[in-house]
Amino acid sequence: MTLAAELAQTGADVSDDRELRLKVSSDWSRMSPVLQDKLPPGRYLADLVVRPTEPEQVAAVLAVAYRHEVPVTPRGAGTGNYGQATPFDGGIVLDLRGLDSIEVTGETVRAGAGAKLTTLDEVARAAGRDVWIFPSTKGSTVGGFVGGGSAGTGTIEHRTTSDGFVVSATVAPMDGSGETFTVSGAELVPYVHTYGVTGVLVDVEVRTDPAREWVAVYGSFGSYADLVAVHRTLTTLPVLPRLASGDEPALVPTLPVDLDPERWSLRVIAEVSTVDEIVDRIRGGRGEVVRVSADYAETDVLSGMSYNHPVYFLQQSLPPDAPRLFHIESSGTPLWDAPDAVRACYAGPVHLHLELFQHGPGAMIVAEYAGEEDLLAGMGRLEALGVGVHSPHQWYVDRNVALARETALRTDPKGLLNPGKLVDSAPVDSRVNIGVVR
Repeated sequence: MTLAAELAQTGADVSDDRELRLKVSSDWSRMSPVLQDKLPPGRYLADLVVRPTEPEQVAAVLAVAYRHEVPVTPRGAGTGNYGQATPFDGGIVLDLRGLDSIEVTGETVRAGAGAKLTTLDEVARAAGRDVWIFPSTKGSTVGGFVGGGSAGTGTIEHRTTSDGFVVSATVAPMDGSGETFTVSGAELVPYVHTYGVTGVLVDVEVRTDPAREWVAVYGSFGSYADLVAVHRTLTTLPVLPRLASGDEPALVPTLPVDLDPERWSLRVIAEVSTVDEIVDRIRGGRGEVVRVSADYAETDVLSGMSYNHPVYFLQQSLPPDAPRLFHIESSGTPLWDAPDAVRACYAGPVHLHLELFQHGPGAMIVAEYAGEEDLLAGMGRLEALGVGVHSPHQWYVDRNVALARETALRTDPKGLLNPGKLVDSAPVDSRVNIGVVR
């Protein structure tokens, strides 16, 4: 019996169609010029695409793959930006989008790993609840967000996916058992933001709050300093905003809304009782209130212009012969207080897209790509300024690495889960040797 036939006996859908394999063997890592060069579509290609439609099929598929020693790369909607869903060793891409059940259970929501966060949010809101956090790419799956995501809309109040967002999860290990297990509390740590190297998330239970009335507030300013003066006060509101994004004029024209391209943009998802105060702060800070909308759909539009999305919009607007752009994820008060010094870390035009965290500002630093060595050197200069940086130009697990490695010895003893993402020692930069695995 062939591998494909044995996998089909689990009840999961199995395909060897080349176009499908090509489609699911890459993600949105094309946003990074480094990864665009290292992971072009087609360089790494799955041999089979397997799509379970029932939770128990996940463990059954992994048991078959374990016996045949075939690697398995789990995948959600493919909206990740780091190449984590790339099947470096071929094998099976496990498409989890068929696991899309959603159930509101009091103060939490339990959902199949393939449930889209747009649907999760709709179901929760209908039940009078707000999901704690969702990514700027709200079409992501909840399993993908928990397994590979970190922050997003709701982060100002609730921090990251590792800070209590997940209550429990059902995990399928790659140990030949054909079984699943449930983790909660501290046991969750090696399964959150570890790209499936410790086990495949089958379903997750995430926290919610009582639903609030969220309002989209758009402001504009004549200078970066005026924008920052208001942006930095928003954590003092009696109810924290769900999001607070800011952009300089170079980024504003490509955003999918009608905004003044010559002014600095501030966009806030605010709880209704704080809107008047935000309006007063904008006007008192020499800004203009562009629009206030209580339409919840408008807050989704605003959310879709946060985090790395303005970088994407800018990249898409450029002609084919324009210099390629890259971005660096960053945090720290120099983003507010010393923007010129931050920009000076790279040559040429450098732009800042601001976000707000509990502890201060974050930013996507956007510059022209002059090669990986130049990119890495600039990261060192940023760190010397006191700016925290994270590179979106690498695919390896870089959080709780030792614990993930220790866990994987039990849950994936043959090293078949998402090969190449859990390295022997975390490199200091994005120059990863794909072959160096645990």
